[in-house]
Amino acid sequence: MSTLDETDPLCPPPPPGIETVIIPRAHDVGGFEVRRALPARERQLVGPFIFFDQMGPGEFLTGQGLDVRPHPHIGLSTVTYLFEGEILHRDSLGSQQPIRPGELNWMTAGRGIVHSERTDAAQRELPARRMFGIQSWVALPKHAEETAPAFAHHDAGALPFIDDGGVRMRLIAGEGWGLRAPVEVSSPLFYADAMLAPGARLPLPDGHEERGAYVVQGSVSVADTTFEAGRMLVFRAGDALALTAGPQGARLLMLGGAVMDGPRYLHWNFVASSRERLEQAKADWKAGRFAKVPGDEAEFIPLPEGRVTVRAETRPV
Repeated sequence: MSTLDETDPLCPPPPPGIETVIIPRAHDVGGFEVRRALPARERQLVGPFIFFDQMGPGEFLTGQGLDVRPHPHIGLSTVTYLFEGEILHRDSLGSQQPIRPGELNWMTAGRGIVHSERTDAAQRELPARRMFGIQSWVALPKHAEETAPAFAHHDAGALPFIDDGGVRMRLIAGEGWGLRAPVEVSSPLFYADAMLAPGARLPLPDGHEERGAYVVQGSVSVADTTFEAGRMLVFRAGDALALTAGPQGARLLMLGGAVMDGPRYLHWNFVASSRERLEQAKADWKAGRFAKVPGDEAEFIPLPEGRVTVRAETRPV
């Protein structure tokens, strides 16, 4: 998914142990409402995570579906993870892969890739269907920005899962809590889907410079402060903290990793360590020099005019 808005909601002062609290802003992508937590005014990156969208929850009626037309990326990996629903991924490598709840689609753009995200024709004929998930972008370190594009799909059963003390957690990517996911990553990170029973506690993982948590459902408390769903918490480096689920339990996406090796520039769907590389990508898309998506060649998203370039800092600004 794509597009960047420039207006962020005002966030309250953070409590002890928390660097900032981000309230996502809502917008429409492909006929579906999404809520964007990163990049935000208060914080643009959490480790290598430079973009974080909550898709839904929402419902498609019979005949309707998601339609994100072919569009390009450079300098990042897109990470798609669903709680409900199904999306058909196609890309210019020839990949055609549906993704379902608990599974992972990890697409590395590198020097350039094009993909689309749609609801399959057979799915559109079904009765009303819900859609709920997260798409994030992981910025590539400088040494990997121009790597060859790649795509990998991982079934839910291939991702490490623990069930202990009221915490049921799937490690989507990276390393944390003594687990290691099979996903090939370009820099140290962690990304996990944690479901907490009422009152259950989940400590932040050790060994990562930057750590955050997004409250998907329910509520959690940190340092005697409660946070409802739809909040991203970014924690102070090095603090030994735990999140405690509220009376209805909680579902969290935990994320973070190593500090990026310098700022990144974002323009539309492009991420790069230099403005010049962004300008080249823009020119290449306008001139039709990106590869097409087999099976989805008829449509594409034009380069938006007048969109600003965002400088994403590795530390709070």
